[in-house]
Amino acid sequence: MAEVIPILVLVLGFMLFLSIGTPVAWSIALSSLLTMLVSIPFLPALTTVSQRMAAGLDSFALLAIPFFILSGQLMNKGGVAHRLIAFAKTLVGALPGGLALINIISAMLMGAIAGSALASASAVGSILGPEMEKEGYSKEFGAAVNITSSTTGLIIPPSNVLIVYSLASGGVSIAALFLAGYLPGILTGLFLMLVASVWAKKKKYKTGKRSSLKEIGKTFVDAFPSLMLLVLVIGGIVSGIFTATEASAIAVLYTLILGFAYKEIRWKSLPEILLDSSATTAIVMLLVGASMSMSWVMSYESIPQDISTTLLALSDNPIAILLIINLLLLFVGIFMDITPAVLIFTPIFLPIVTKLGMDPVHFGIVMVLNLCIGICTPPVGSVLFIGVGVANTTIEKVLKPLIPLFLAMILALLLVTYIPAISLWLPGIFKV
Repeated sequence: MAEVIPILVLVLGFMLFLSIGTPVAWSIALSSLLTMLVSIPFLPALTTVSQRMAAGLDSFALLAIPFFILSGQLMNKGGVAHRLIAFAKTLVGALPGGLALINIISAMLMGAIAGSALASASAVGSILGPEMEKEGYSKEFGAAVNITSSTTGLIIPPSNVLIVYSLASGGVSIAALFLAGYLPGILTGLFLMLVASVWAKKKKYKTGKRSSLKEIGKTFVDAFPSLMLLVLVIGGIVSGIFTATEASAIAVLYTLILGFAYKEIRWKSLPEILLDSSATTAIVMLLVGASMSMSWVMSYESIPQDISTTLLALSDNPIAILLIINLLLLFVGIFMDITPAVLIFTPIFLPIVTKLGMDPVHFGIVMVLNLCIGICTPPVGSVLFIGVGVANTTIEKVLKPLIPLFLAMILALLLVTYIPAISLWLPGIFKV
């Protein structure tokens, strides 16, 4: 019974703080403090939690996050989204549900380049949403496509969440994680495109005209400098020329030059971009610090070991254990944002899956892909709120077209979970 008390205090404390409207980061920190009070007096507990929050941010790898956030902001303001959308339009505009497919491909490209689902949902949704509505697409369907497709950028590198997983897992190679994310991200995008195409055909939405090779070539040339960022960042990391943190700084410099070259960014707009990036970075880092504190508290109270023992006592079948973990993560994703969820639950579940023989790189992709579904669901779904806000509609109206797209994402998750080669093929080829 004594082993159960810290778990109950942690879970019930966290849920209580959330239910009364406490911000997520403070809910995590305060519930960690309450859990420590089970074992030690108030002052040492407060000092320990504070120290763990500070120590959790003392990581060179975490420097990549503010840089990638800034490069994403520069991309968002620098005209990249317009060029990527124009390129996607020439590729798939003539297919059934052409504008929906354009949204998905643009979100995959924009999310991959910017490394942010929120930036992708905001940029692509605000540009394509009105156009889809003008062509007869329902506002809710357009929002649902934008919301779900935006998450692919968290799997396709460079991804801040994969950097966070590397930190939480104790140093899994960021280069390996980045390479492992390509095929699962593309697979998820293809499933979303299939569902969107079938839905559009059923609703008899308009299709665009077929583009000529000349038009495809022109839009590709326009989008090429933006697409080169992927080659520069990922190529440099995989080849060992620079680390992920150094790559993020290079991404900022490249996107800044690109913004000026496109004449979309002016010197007078830089203070606003820097301020927005700083605000986003502050939120993320507070979440990281609080989550690292909770991870340490759980380790101190032996909570991961207790959960591991319980799960392995239920079954020694890897298929069943992975299914249980996926269901738990899907449930967690409904109530918790992706960054704290990765930091808190990686130390719990990673030892379990490694005992079953699962590669930590493979599990990282499974975990992030799973939690991507959570940020599209109420009540804490950040991308859901952005997508609904950009489309000027309501969550209730968007839920119906969201369901088949959710099912597509879950099918992709199951394939990635039970077919390790989807994640591990590219890291194996490049030996990272």
